[in-house]
Amino acid sequence: MGRQILQYSLRGRRRAFTGALALVWAIRVACAADAPAEGSGNTVIPFDIAPQPLATALLAWGKQSNVQVLTASGSIANWRSSGASGVLTPNAALDELLAGTDLESETYDARTVVVRQRQKADNATPLPLDPSVAFDPGSVVPLATVDVQGLIQDNGFKADTTRTVTRTEARLSDVPQSVTVVTRDVIEAQQAVDIGDVARYVAGVQYVDGYGGSPLFLIRGFDAGHGMTDGMPNGIARTEDLPPLIGIERVEVLRGPEAILGDASQNNNFGGSINVVMKRPQAETVRTIDYSVGKYDGARLGVDLAGSASKDGAVTYRLVASGQRGAKTPQGDGGGRGAYLAPSLAWQGDHTRVMGGLEYVDNRVPGPEHTVLLGPSLSSASPVRSVPGNPGDISTYRTVRGVFEVDHDFADDWALHSRGQYVRQRSDGSSWSYLASPETIFGGGSSAVARSFRYSGTYWTWQNDLTRTFRTGQVTHTVLVGMDLARTHAGDSGGGSITEGTSVDEADRSAVIVTRPLAYDLRTGSTMSAKFNALLTPVNTTVQTLGGSWQTNAGVYLQDQIALGDRWNILAAVRRTSYELDTRWEDGSPRKVRKQRWIPKLGVVYKLTHEVSLYADSSTGFQPDPLLGKDGQPLPVATSRQVELGSKIDLFDQRARLTAAVYRIRVDHSVDLVSPEPPFFATPGPGQTNRGIELEFTGRVAPGFDVLASLTESRIRNHDDTRPTGAPKHQAAAWASYRFGNGSIKPWGVAAGILARSRSEGRTTNDGQYFGIPGQASVETNVSRYGENWRVTLGVKNLFARTLYAVNFDETFVPIRQGRVVLLTGTYDF
Repeated sequence: MGRQILQYSLRGRRRAFTGALALVWAIRVACAADAPAEGSGNTVIPFDIAPQPLATALLAWGKQSNVQVLTASGSIANWRSSGASGVLTPNAALDELLAGTDLESETYDARTVVVRQRQKADNATPLPLDPSVAFDPGSVVPLATVDVQGLIQDNGFKADTTRTVTRTEARLSDVPQSVTVVTRDVIEAQQAVDIGDVARYVAGVQYVDGYGGSPLFLIRGFDAGHGMTDGMPNGIARTEDLPPLIGIERVEVLRGPEAILGDASQNNNFGGSINVVMKRPQAETVRTIDYSVGKYDGARLGVDLAGSASKDGAVTYRLVASGQRGAKTPQGDGGGRGAYLAPSLAWQGDHTRVMGGLEYVDNRVPGPEHTVLLGPSLSSASPVRSVPGNPGDISTYRTVRGVFEVDHDFADDWALHSRGQYVRQRSDGSSWSYLASPETIFGGGSSAVARSFRYSGTYWTWQNDLTRTFRTGQVTHTVLVGMDLARTHAGDSGGGSITEGTSVDEADRSAVIVTRPLAYDLRTGSTMSAKFNALLTPVNTTVQTLGGSWQTNAGVYLQDQIALGDRWNILAAVRRTSYELDTRWEDGSPRKVRKQRWIPKLGVVYKLTHEVSLYADSSTGFQPDPLLGKDGQPLPVATSRQVELGSKIDLFDQRARLTAAVYRIRVDHSVDLVSPEPPFFATPGPGQTNRGIELEFTGRVAPGFDVLASLTESRIRNHDDTRPTGAPKHQAAAWASYRFGNGSIKPWGVAAGILARSRSEGRTTNDGQYFGIPGQASVETNVSRYGENWRVTLGVKNLFARTLYAVNFDETFVPIRQGRVVLLTGTYDF
């Protein structure tokens, strides 16, 4: 008898149980026909079920015991289990899970257990079943999938589900795609303080400091774009626009083009996307204070509050707030600070759930430490890392976000999921670099410049999905019909003066970069005379306009998740995408660009066993480009195709997973090349083919011992025969955390990790010379002390204080990673 998983719901409808008892959550986990029924006797087996909502704890118990669990409507919705660990009989483990609740279990047969409320005189639930009426588990039918926030939670380093890939809750082993979920336990174990820290250990991902602006991520060699928040594509987003980690539940890294989900931003995100899942209201009480103190990062303090706001538990809330003060760079640029506030409220009815929230982010960020090259090698780096008289290498980012979600379960087994966001962003800042062109190089010298920028934008996203699950024989379909609409406005009028010497018209533009010459010799570190400086640098301040357009992305989406018996899963989806750009010609007259395309996706999963699955996937990328080429003409649409083959293997009693993937991504033209001088027109980059192999392991290998590791082998070929830059062929990372379980050292834990990559190449913008970027390795470690409701961790990053460079740069901007960093972090639950 194979494994069968029935759809579950916390808001069901009248089914089975003689019409008196509603069956709303059914999980069928049955072992193979020749396997023993472990839950039927006194056989002891190892259990490792962490504290979590009772719904997911019972799911884990049924999976580990090979027993079917049935429960009645509403009986487990607001309960939380303290977990069960150790070598126990299934019945003893179940008793531990139900301890402290008003629930009881009753064994129907060797493979079926019913969990329900204890019957009391004042109990409003229906009376027990008439004992004369036989209960037939075969009468259970699949119910509509209903979205319940927080139903599936992560357990340690290993996550089992994702909502982003399919827009429905899906098991990772059933998804024909490489997906990495960075859980809260990983974030806390590694002492991550921002988004840049989160994805460092993920296979195929690189974190790159941005030139004169925000850092970015590369996935499989491509810019990851603006990414997604709660599964909704962002119209404009930078790492500094994102909330601090205390406001984030998990981070999902999706590999491959995600145009099928509407993520078609103009940043060549053909390699994948990063989805940030925010913390939301929940009935389970949360009272947590997080703090950190560290060199360069300064001090952080945050609070996370959640729980029921009404006596019946129908209204829940969440309030997350944090602040940061004292951030600075190794070169001495300070003044960094941050503030975050995110209140949200939700209401849960019998068939409907409504959630609304606000988020406010205000970050002031010092620019990354960097130097410049005075020749085509790292040995020619300027000894000067800070230019006197520069107005400050610092940027400010302010973001306001409103979000809503509505879930409704219809009587005809259809479920509606609607969500949307409205985001308003403003950013401004300054940085210094130098001009790398023949006009600015004289006798081996170079000209320093100060750049100021201002950018404002607004975007909103709205998604609506209808889902229904039905079964025909051994075939189960989960059909989703959806539509979405996203609109982005870049370059709102801001007004005000940007820098001395600009015209009123220039100052009124709110999406601009202003470049001003500095009378400074980077080679000698001395101020140049006005006469000599006039020979090296242009006199006029240069203004480059960046915004002033409306972009609209709309799509109609059809998806079918097909389960063929116990072995096969098929994911078939198609999207009709429409893109529109509203901007102006050079003479000011309006101009519209419209593009449409069908985007297919097809993936297949074959399960060799319950623990081993093989998959194949084909995905299409589609990226309209709002940048203008020569004579103001729009650039052509870029398209890509990815083919991926892989395997997912559950190990160590399904507490860990190994994922292996082989991929090829072919793009017709890649990153746009933007002229650094007026008229700043863009030209399409060369076509590109990326190939690679990725291995990733995550999970618990022994009690208290958690491991994550990744290995990436990649090759990039430009179709114009140029050499790829910033593309190391080898990349590896490993992290291990161990919490002692016996004796006087039981409250302690230790952890260590290493990140390494091979050499890559950079290229000068002036004459196109290639130069080597050395391979790098960095070690970090920490030690933790655990109390009953608190944890303190003292760690060191870049333990051996090595000089670490970014993976990709040119001679005008050479980011240098921070040296040895000592960091103290902790959390307290009250």
